[in-house]
Amino acid sequence: MTIAAVGNGMVDLRNRLVPGMDLFSPVRLGDLRLANRVVMAPLTRLRAGASGVPNDLVVEHYAQRAGIGLIVTEGTYPSAESRAYPGQPGIIDDEQQAGWARVAEAVHARGGTIVLQVMHGGRVSHPDITGTPRIVAPSAIAIRGQARTPNGKVAYPVPHALTAEEAQQTRADIVAASRRAVAAGLDGVEVHGANGYLLHEFLSPASNQRTDEYGGTPANRARFVVEVVTAVAEAIGAGRVGLRISPEHDVQDALETDRDDVLATYGSLLDQLRPLGLAYLSILHREPAGDLAQELRRRFAGPLVANSGFGTVTTRAEAVRLIEAAHADAVAVGRAAIANPDLVERWQGEHPENEPNAALFYASGAEGYTDYPFLVASQSR
Repeated sequence: MTIAAVGNGMVDLRNRLVPGMDLFSPVRLGDLRLANRVVMAPLTRLRAGASGVPNDLVVEHYAQRAGIGLIVTEGTYPSAESRAYPGQPGIIDDEQQAGWARVAEAVHARGGTIVLQVMHGGRVSHPDITGTPRIVAPSAIAIRGQARTPNGKVAYPVPHALTAEEAQQTRADIVAASRRAVAAGLDGVEVHGANGYLLHEFLSPASNQRTDEYGGTPANRARFVVEVVTAVAEAIGAGRVGLRISPEHDVQDALETDRDDVLATYGSLLDQLRPLGLAYLSILHREPAGDLAQELRRRFAGPLVANSGFGTVTTRAEAVRLIEAAHADAVAVGRAAIANPDLVERWQGEHPENEPNAALFYASGAEGYTDYPFLVASQSR
């Protein structure tokens, strides 16, 4: 790998783009010092087995990608009933924490920076996955479709609507997971508030039909996310905490179809979080340079990680354009990071890229996970 580790002499950009900076220049996001502005998006890969313990394969996968400016791990569950998928890693016990410590050590040994995404799956799960008697959500509204469980595909059940007291325990679980992540040696955490999982379920009027302090108005629907992120920031330091959101993404029945309501909800969320001084805000939106994403960036008033991918592939050209046009401080990349462990080296030199094999995204072995060739290996053939 040709990407240098971040050293003591790195320029402190104080979270601001300056003339002449580009995708491959260093940047500081809160307490996180990145060698470049490419971020590995959180990518569900399901290689942790039934135990949820990061294994040798998981360690190798993340270590291979240490040249990326910031690695955000796959969504990691903070409690048994928050697990969304078989094979998903967790961070609820000492064995899982030790597995993540091995990941952090391996990434750091190659000069990388890595944060753990803490993800509560909410109603996007099934008791056959969690091993618990229930799954939970803001309201007792089932998601349409089927869950892939160890016993095959089954309909999503009607979730238990969290009481206000139970919501506080859920918040405590997320804080405890964040503490474990830092204790394991990871550089921080990203709180998952996107893609139809629990925190996003609180934000969306389609999935949150509560009538208490956590429902109804945009400010009330944002309240629980504010409380969670604030508690995590108080526990591990705001400069180590990022938040991922996906306004108007409309997946997994967390629908947000009214632009005025979206702006009111997420504006309230970010107005309340702004004083914390979080490391970054990651926005998944089809138009990262558009009015909504840029208004939310203004309301947050901190570093923005932009991501247009999910339905579309984030390309080198798009990433370069977003940074050079000052629409973002860094760019999150998904499928290209899956297929190219040395992605930054390839993009910086404008070399050809490996093509990702979508059929193996959610497989269980090394194929399609740690066997994508590095540039040097591919050129020597």
